[in-house]
Amino acid sequence: MNRDAEDLNRRLLRARDAMDRAYAAPLDVASLARVALMSTSHFAHEFRRVFGETPYRYLQRRRVERAMFLLRTTSTSVTDVCLAVGFTSLGTFSRTFAEVVGCSPTAYRETLAGTPEPGSGSWSMRWGRPSSFGEAHLPRLP
Repeated sequence: MNRDAEDLNRRLLRARDAMDRAYAAPLDVASLARVALMSTSHFAHEFRRVFGETPYRYLQRRRVERAMFLLRTTSTSVTDVCLAVGFTSLGTFSRTFAEVVGCSPTAYRETLAGTPEPGSGSWSMRWGRPSSFGEAHLPRLP
């Protein structure tokens, strides 16, 4: 890998790390592009090329991941979980959650309530993490 490609990857990782740290904040592509020291269009294009999904989709998936944890381990209402992970609309949160996980947030909670959190690095932890939209790991519930 040449020096320019390494620099590009480092800058993209910096922006992705910012999304991981501040997933609940109101982030937009322009602010993330500034973190990566790129133009907005170049950042969006390169992020998708390198990580296989758009920055917006990555951020949504990251938020859903965190929501999955909160729904599984707390009794916080679905609305409060929605707001805590950075969604501003319960409808958008529920629709996005169902696209990523395969069931509604309420059905997810009912199915996995009290399930212990898998140990770090375990196979079950990797399996339970949503990898992309449309790749649900749970059966669709009625």
